[in-house]
Amino acid sequence: MRIALFTETFLPKIDGIVTRLCHTAEHLSRAGDEVLIVSPEGGLTEYKGCRIYGVEGFPLPMYPELKIGLPHPGIGTKLAEFRPDIIHVANPAVLGLSGLYYGKKLGIPLVASYHTHLPQYLHHYGLGMLEEFLWGLLRTAHNQAALNLCTSTAMVQELRNHGIERVDLWQRGVDTELFQPHRANAEMRDRLTEGHPESTLLIYVGRLGAEKEVDRIKPILEAIPGARLALVGDGPNREALEEHFAGTPTHFVGYLRGEALASAYACADAFIFPSRTETLGLVLLEAMAAGTPVVAARSGGIPDIVTDGVNGHLFDPADENGAIEATKRLLSRGAERELLRQNARLEAERWGWAAATQQLRRYYQAILARESLPSVA
Repeated sequence: MRIALFTETFLPKIDGIVTRLCHTAEHLSRAGDEVLIVSPEGGLTEYKGCRIYGVEGFPLPMYPELKIGLPHPGIGTKLAEFRPDIIHVANPAVLGLSGLYYGKKLGIPLVASYHTHLPQYLHHYGLGMLEEFLWGLLRTAHNQAALNLCTSTAMVQELRNHGIERVDLWQRGVDTELFQPHRANAEMRDRLTEGHPESTLLIYVGRLGAEKEVDRIKPILEAIPGARLALVGDGPNREALEEHFAGTPTHFVGYLRGEALASAYACADAFIFPSRTETLGLVLLEAMAAGTPVVAARSGGIPDIVTDGVNGHLFDPADENGAIEATKRLLSRGAERELLRQNARLEAERWGWAAATQQLRRYYQAILARESLPSVA
């Protein structure tokens, strides 16, 4: 198959969406498919055998890490040269709209996927009054697609509840070869704890944005004597968080990649994830693959991954003490924590990227098969 993949964000930016799309593109290429990635310009022209067509744009004012690619006629020319069998638009917003436009114009079947719970994000930036308006825009965009994919059962239901049609589940995936318990080492533990490796180490990995609610980790840290916190990642809320965590044993690590990131996960005593807006929470799967016990909000797509008391702990995000109690329970029961580690790894091993991409290919093939059927007069 020849697949044109439109995305609002791609390398060199790092987040859960980029991680999924990178692994997806790589595995599509391995399966013999030709892939053209249309994304905001990032200096790359190729990734793992896939071509990249970078579109000029501008940084988002409130989120300069995120570059908005602007649609232009050159995209149509590139698509005409590539001759895709199918167009897949991840998070249609700005650049993705050109994917929808050319799909309709050229008669190419469309798939869209939903990765970022933007309507909920609005509430964290003082724009909650625009939620229904945004759902209307999302309905208009997604209902042009032959298939809309979500990465958790909760988001499948959410989209259906808001009038988005032809919705199905795109199974989760994680790199179980990279993220493994044996990646833990003394050097990384010393780095994350800033020279206090004997201390209890809590970790968060992900974007430092208001919607991630990282500030809610502070009461947990303060409730556990001698604990230290490592925040791995970066984002627009970093300065505010540095002020919020001032005076606490919190280390702002910045971005880590590859084996360094895998080591960071494996060194931690607990992974804390307070976000209530996750469509899936890929970092949770990465932590679990590394054998790190997780404490996460019972919200969004997270319960698809974490089974409370079996492979991690869930807390009610409306309960101010829920996360504190869950973390204390995790850290105080050594035998139970070890069992959670083992079960977390076993859960992650069920979800390799190869299987997730094969499922996606079957969706593509089914759509192309339907499109090729002769119409009945």
